[in-house]
Amino acid sequence: QVQLVESGGGLVQAGGSLRLSCAASGRTFSSLRMGWFRQAPGKEREFVSGISRTGSSTEHAGSVKGRFTISRDNTRNTVYLQMNNLKPEDTAVYYCAADFTSRDSIATTRREYGYWGQGTQVTVSS
Repeated sequence: QVQLVESGGGLVQAGGSLRLSCAASGRTFSSLRMGWFRQAPGKEREFVSGISRTGSSTEHAGSVKGRFTISRDNTRNTVYLQMNNLKPEDTAVYYCAADFTSRDSIATTRREYGYWGQGTQVTVSS
């Protein structure tokens, strides 16, 4: 079993920054590729950022590329999402997700992830 807990969400003005954290349980964190998704009211949950199990590869959705950065600290069993230059359209509930893998690859679709956190709210005011 893998349990994920997000934190770091809040209210921020447009142009501001937030850093989200996702803590994973267990000693198997290094076997997990991780991702961030978000869901705005009335919209589908969408991919934001992904990182391979070792952190050697990352990928970001075009809407956040250049503004968001995903990273991980395997010694702390934690994945981060640094969000800079936030825009009102970034407002959503942000979820972290995990998937066991033996390969150092990235997952970008919901179906590839078997474990999900409860989400943390990010609200960006204009």
